[in-house]
Amino acid sequence: MEGDDCTFQPDSSDDHSQRGSVASSATLSRAQDVLIYLFGESAVHLTVEGLGSVNVQELARSVREALNIPECVQDVFALWLCSPLLDLQLKARHQPYKLCRQWQDLLYRFTEASEEDISQDEPYLQFRRNVFYPKSKELQIEDEAVLRLLYEEARSHILTGRYPSDPEHWTGLGALSLALDEGTNLDIRHKSLSSFLPAHVVMGSGGLFSTLRGKSSRQAGLEQSLLEAYKKISTSAGDSPAPTQLLHQYLNTCHTLPYYGCAFFLGEIDKPAQGILQRGKRKAVNVGICLEGVYVMDVKEKHVLLGLRFSELSWDHSYPEEEGDSHILWLEFDGEEDGTPVNKLLKIYSKQAELMSGFIEFCVELKSASEGGAAAGMDGEVSQSQQPAGQEGSKKNGRGGRRGMLSRQNSVVCNRVHSLNTISYVDNGKEIKRLKPKRAASFFTRQASAPSYSAVQVTESLEQG
Repeated sequence: MEGDDCTFQPDSSDDHSQRGSVASSATLSRAQDVLIYLFGESAVHLTVEGLGSVNVQELARSVREALNIPECVQDVFALWLCSPLLDLQLKARHQPYKLCRQWQDLLYRFTEASEEDISQDEPYLQFRRNVFYPKSKELQIEDEAVLRLLYEEARSHILTGRYPSDPEHWTGLGALSLALDEGTNLDIRHKSLSSFLPAHVVMGSGGLFSTLRGKSSRQAGLEQSLLEAYKKISTSAGDSPAPTQLLHQYLNTCHTLPYYGCAFFLGEIDKPAQGILQRGKRKAVNVGICLEGVYVMDVKEKHVLLGLRFSELSWDHSYPEEEGDSHILWLEFDGEEDGTPVNKLLKIYSKQAELMSGFIEFCVELKSASEGGAAAGMDGEVSQSQQPAGQEGSKKNGRGGRRGMLSRQNSVVCNRVHSLNTISYVDNGKEIKRLKPKRAASFFTRQASAPSYSAVQVTESLEQG
């Protein structure tokens, strides 16, 4: 499955009770009603003829026309097929109706859902941000309708904790949402704070009784912080800042989060051993992948565990060797133990490991293509700094050669390498010495100069079957 075919985990807080946006009538040649959902609890209603054969390109064009989206920014959004169990960004050639017929097969292959949950799951179509649209181009958009669609999606990810953020981020973003929703009305006492701040911030993390005991004081403090941040916005932008100005400010703040615009996958990692009773336990993580890098986030604690740009990592995936084993995505990166530089290896258990690996490779190729235009005219010559494979660099750390050491800070955005259960390798100056049991395939022998990425054509194979 190619990069923009990859799967994404949904927002757990989204309530899509109106499911079944794709009609299932046997008479597909006649006009059928189709709902394309947007973030912000709204939808586009289309009447489509020949639903059984209509493709994504045709549907997306109709949605853009209904929303009056300018042609110059038509690539900002894509059609997604989503459900509470799985999200897929679709390609222009895909036919949503046929994919819906294959939905259960996709769930069995790429999720750990129970048979009962799979049998009851229904996908719906959603119009949302194209994960491959560059953030730099997004900053140039001036159309208010487009900006508001991007804002609603980013806001959803902030409120649900999918985009982990620090207090200075979520307070400022909440104030901007307040300004966009309420204008100059500063009375938020009758508004739900969860409309402006992340749910885990509003609820707190001290359990039920501490939540009830400290609810009033915490809510008062959060309201006061929101109002103070709002007053700063009004002071700096005037009494009535323009909506486009506020939308730009919101998105610009989100762009400071390195995982903005990521594709998200669900997985698990090993917990650090803390005695016999702790062995074998795992922690749920979200794995965000974008054009810049890979980010592993703690689902419960809402913070980043590991964030790596592509120049800082090597990766691979492995299939189960025996029944009961897991699909694994392997991430290798620089670290240290007791002052000694080592190469650390993190195992991410997930049925979507192959998709994640392919997605990373796809992003690397896109990034290389965009950055390597000037080098293409050099008669095929490659400079020393551009030799990542088969030479000195690959002997040290696989793709990219030696990389700078990672640092830790007291922010939800920064790495928490100390909390990861990793496998360590030592570089002895010649090659990487194994300090773990051998596995079937090692990414340290892969050649990055000639990518051998082979697309996993899931949907096509299912259609043929």
